[in-house]
Amino acid sequence: MRHTKVKDLLNSVSTLQEVNAKGWVRTFRNNQFIALNDGSTINNIQCVVDFENTSDELLKRITTGAAVSVTGALVESKGAGQKYEIQVSTLEILGDSDPEKFPMQPKKHSLEFLRENAHLRVRTNAFGAIMRVRSVLSFAVHSYFQEKGFVYVNTPIITGSDAEGAGEMFKVTALPFDKTPRTEDGKVNYKEDFFGKETNLTVSGQLEGETFAMALGQIYTFGPTFRAENSNTSRHLAEFWMIEPEVAFNDLEDNMDLAEDFIQYVIKYALEKCSEDLKFLEGRLLEEEKSKPQAERSEMALLEKLDFVLKNNFKRVSYTEAIDILRDCTPNKKKKFNYIINEWGADLQSEHERYLVEKHFKCPVILFDYPANIKAFYMRLNDNTEPGKETVRAMDILFPGIGEIVGGSQREERFEVLVKKMKALGIDQEELWWYLDTRKFGSAVHSGFGLGFERLVLFVTGMTNIRDVIPFPRTPGSAEF
Repeated sequence: MRHTKVKDLLNSVSTLQEVNAKGWVRTFRNNQFIALNDGSTINNIQCVVDFENTSDELLKRITTGAAVSVTGALVESKGAGQKYEIQVSTLEILGDSDPEKFPMQPKKHSLEFLRENAHLRVRTNAFGAIMRVRSVLSFAVHSYFQEKGFVYVNTPIITGSDAEGAGEMFKVTALPFDKTPRTEDGKVNYKEDFFGKETNLTVSGQLEGETFAMALGQIYTFGPTFRAENSNTSRHLAEFWMIEPEVAFNDLEDNMDLAEDFIQYVIKYALEKCSEDLKFLEGRLLEEEKSKPQAERSEMALLEKLDFVLKNNFKRVSYTEAIDILRDCTPNKKKKFNYIINEWGADLQSEHERYLVEKHFKCPVILFDYPANIKAFYMRLNDNTEPGKETVRAMDILFPGIGEIVGGSQREERFEVLVKKMKALGIDQEELWWYLDTRKFGSAVHSGFGLGFERLVLFVTGMTNIRDVIPFPRTPGSAEF
């Protein structure tokens, strides 16, 4: 007999004479009531065992974490809070779980403990819910772009270029570490390496994505990216997933419109498809915040916050206007910020971004026209800017509780200007000859942005640490599992 998913059993329109369900025991009470979960839903189905006609030996093996198969009648439940339960006629233990050793016992575990058991934490309600939401959001990303006629492009994971110019990249090599070949001046001889040149794990698929946008019109990438940045924070990962659309003939305004529409679409999709999981995660967040001082608690509950993003247009503010607001605000004047804003040109930190969103404008914010010297080389230089105060057509989207969630720009389409910027920053033109070619042959205005997928999942689930929204987090000093 084929088994039926717990989700489908709970959503059944009528009782059934015989069903089969398979899953893992969450709890077993009074030698009679099994709470069974198979990962298809946040909800368990209660399976009632006839303990008087079941051997003690079998009853002892019904432990938290054990995999079981139950067969019986689906009947209306007598207990509160559940529509149906299974009156078990046949029970089989598919896989035992030693209660003395199984870490995921039915009690409250710290998030740190769960990270140490990332291979098993998905069996908890919270992480089951997070990963289902992550899956749905992932589908929503593809759904949005496919509906809009974008082409999905798989850009390389191994690359010879540094798209961000920051140099924080993981090297890829087949050279032996104990006998690394050297050149006459003592440097590593990459000509003897697998690719015949120095290569790295990608930090972004943007540059390659641009080349495809200049032929296919509108493309998007969605894949893993890597940063060898020694940032041991709740917002950074060494391995994460990036969504990067690039659109030919789009200027900065078009880019902002696309990003806003995209974010609202995927959040709305998650709210529609994951209502039970999000309701559970909202309750989890409320419980967690009870232990925090009032000043540190969220002003809005999770579902209210998501609805807020859907119902409010994003406020568009220039970097210059934002600096004036921050310079004159009370936390800055009273030196409450860790990074005091004194002058134009400062690189905004998360605390500044969150102040603008949560305290000043009280809605999502898009900042644009940033100083050129704090942004990447490929961003389009604004015309008619005064010397020393050059700005680029960059934009960042700021969200409550997160700060920056999207970074993007109109790209520099002018060959001479791009070459001049690369020279000033010491970026090797020969290394990016292919990128410069797109500015030689049929160049046109084009724009794009990058959204760190985990930051989106973080926002939608209400979690506060990015390590809790990816299956197996990779962070400095940690590559377990």
